[in-house]
Amino acid sequence: MKIGFDNQKYINLQSENIRKRIDQFGGKLYLEFGGKLRDDYHASRVLPGFQPDVKVRMLQKIKDEAEIVIVVSADAIEKNKVRGDYGITYDEDVLRLMDEFESLGLYVGSICITQYTGQPKADVFARRLKALGVKTYRHYFIEGYPNDMAKIVSEEGYGKNDYIETSRPLVVITAPGPGSGKMATCLSQLYHEHQRGNVAGYAKWETFPIWNLPLSHPVNIAYEAATADLDDKNMIDHFHLEAYGETTVNYNRDIEIFPVLREMMTRIVGESPYKSPTDMGVNMAGFAICDDDACREASRMEIFRRFYAAAVQAKKSGQESEVVERLENIMASAGVTTDLSRGRMAALVKEEATGKPAAAITLPDGRVITGKTSDLMGCASSVLMNALKALAEIPDEDDILSDTALKPICDLKLQKLGSKNPRLHSDETLIALSISSATNERAKAAIEKLPELQGCDAFFSVIPAGNDEKLYKKLGLNLCCEPKYEKHSFFHK
Repeated sequence: MKIGFDNQKYINLQSENIRKRIDQFGGKLYLEFGGKLRDDYHASRVLPGFQPDVKVRMLQKIKDEAEIVIVVSADAIEKNKVRGDYGITYDEDVLRLMDEFESLGLYVGSICITQYTGQPKADVFARRLKALGVKTYRHYFIEGYPNDMAKIVSEEGYGKNDYIETSRPLVVITAPGPGSGKMATCLSQLYHEHQRGNVAGYAKWETFPIWNLPLSHPVNIAYEAATADLDDKNMIDHFHLEAYGETTVNYNRDIEIFPVLREMMTRIVGESPYKSPTDMGVNMAGFAICDDDACREASRMEIFRRFYAAAVQAKKSGQESEVVERLENIMASAGVTTDLSRGRMAALVKEEATGKPAAAITLPDGRVITGKTSDLMGCASSVLMNALKALAEIPDEDDILSDTALKPICDLKLQKLGSKNPRLHSDETLIALSISSATNERAKAAIEKLPELQGCDAFFSVIPAGNDEKLYKKLGLNLCCEPKYEKHSFFHK
């Protein structure tokens, strides 16, 4: 696949820029991390070459100077809010993130429970953290936030919050997801530092939108597509334009909140160090793009995927979706149509020819491989096998899994496990292929090609089964599908 982003250059530029920002504020910086600190797959899709863990790798480069504070909203804990990509609650994800960071040699200093009003489940979680030996702090809900400045910047506002004890010059504030109170935590810490006579600063690392790309650039439009459910919009940062005569891009929420933020910082430290939302950022991603055309192409495909994901969600919920309409407008602004994907067209042609669900995978070299539904395999399994055979240069007519090997598994599902569908899902097919690889060299050659599927696009003519969707996600395939089910049913698993 075309590489459009220089990952190493980004790490070097980013770490250098963050060090400069630390020095600007006298050696102490609270850095709000927008988006995901780890597993940033959206960025890796629209900036081909961007590694999903690049933020963590950058922090590893300056790990002796950095500590991490994870914040989580008490309301999210109370309501058992779930991270969609992992299927776990926010409080459980806090523990997962701690393990992830510490396994990478990054220091997690503490956990802060924000927007606290005495929620019982938040108290249970705090006791659990204490039993684990984790330093835990509470920040309280402030009535009138963010408009009642006099109360917010006072002993009844930020002053009521616990002061988070930190020991390193760079304090990274991250969270399981949006709405966790990262910015408020940073500002609360600035208040307490100032009250103690300490010098400290605040900055924000938000990858998107990329401030030094045009408003109409597909990379920035893809960010709007990714946040269509939040109704985020990219905008020209007029504060920056007025202050410096330079056109930059930010998004509506940061621009709308900036006057409030500026006033808060003025009240806390006497003068705001920033003249615009763009000033607050430290993101250098735009300077690491090495092939603009590749990033444009990748971003258009991401917009395509986002549209189909929203259309499928609308189909599953049975409700009309404003998000789908919004994405249709975003597609039009980026010049994206439903015919953009050759894989989609191939899957639909195969379905029409066979009369059954079909799928297609676009390989790294541009070849489009299709798969059909058979008596023993679903289309998710057959296209996966065909793609692996193509990568391993195994002739299409050669079987690497014979019917005699597959039929006993299908019979087991029907006769012993009570399944109504005899066809093998993709995870079951891979297990059969793995077993066959012990005695079959071609099966072994095929299974060794699995890593090469990462980042490839897969398109289904129908909504796939949950098992297949999970397996494709594990393999790193970008999965899209038509918003329709294989058959009419009131319950779909």
